[in-house]
Amino acid sequence: MQESRYDRQERFAPLGSAGQAKLRAARVLIVGVGALGSVTAELLARAGVGHLRLVDRDTVELSNLQRQALYTESDAAAGLAKVQAAANHLAGINSEVTVEPLALDVTSGNLLALVDDIDLILDGTDNFETRFLLNDVALEKRLPWVHAGCVGAAGQVFTFWPGKTICLRCLVPQSPAAGTTATCDTAGVLGPATHLVAATQAVEALRALVLGPAAIRSTVLTLDAWEGRWRQFETIDLQNSVCPACQLGQRDFLRGAGGGAQPTVLCGRGAVQIPAKPGGTELDLSERASTWSGLGEVDQNRFLVRLRLDAQRSITLFRDGRAVITGTEDISVAKSLYARFVGN
Repeated sequence: MQESRYDRQERFAPLGSAGQAKLRAARVLIVGVGALGSVTAELLARAGVGHLRLVDRDTVELSNLQRQALYTESDAAAGLAKVQAAANHLAGINSEVTVEPLALDVTSGNLLALVDDIDLILDGTDNFETRFLLNDVALEKRLPWVHAGCVGAAGQVFTFWPGKTICLRCLVPQSPAAGTTATCDTAGVLGPATHLVAATQAVEALRALVLGPAAIRSTVLTLDAWEGRWRQFETIDLQNSVCPACQLGQRDFLRGAGGGAQPTVLCGRGAVQIPAKPGGTELDLSERASTWSGLGEVDQNRFLVRLRLDAQRSITLFRDGRAVITGTEDISVAKSLYARFVGN
């Protein structure tokens, strides 16, 4: 008898063959396939989770490779969209898993559609605005989601389950003021730490998919990889929460009241993202590549087209009209370059 590729996993009693069947039928959305999301995507693919929808707005850079182990130097040299590179590698890891790559910036305008047929959401993001948006849509659709974050050597993981646990805004009522929290720019980040956090997030995801609400924990898991410390912190009881989101039903971010998409300086990239305009149409990337011909080096794939203006500056344009301007962290300069080479 041929041994199952999941034999060792199914021998783990809390999962078993029944749990494996649940994983095979599961559909998971991973928002952000960087340091955390790329690792959780690989672990879930190897575990046999049936459908992985990967959403990320970014491309592979050389500086990613220190911690984003799914990607290679050739991915970075080609400037591939992370979702494209991830899908390429995951296909070679487990052909039984359906991987759906979407090179998108998650917004209040598209997130409801992205979770329409999803069982679980995984947070691979690096900013509170997107996390608050995930929190809103999870509450709206009654979907569990696993938050994870890592800066320096420290990280945390918690599974939010609407109606059964507190929500993110119970813990963090509003976005921290600019400059008040550590980022990968100010504190750096260790690859082994992101892998520990991502592995913990993947375990929480498997528990949620196999056990359902029985997987719920009341504690936030935290770790400091450098000091070798693991801790659990009790959260407030849901009945004691006065949260505007989970108790009063406000969806400030999903409804757009939490602030619309604005140009953003990208963490550690020396780049600015210009968001797509609401209600925009899909761009013809081949036409854009033709338009840019002669202005600099141009390369294109099915997700994006890139114009390299010089050794430092480039414009990467995605099908939805979103652009990443590399070579500056000045938003006004980035907007000017966008206007000059993309248009208003």
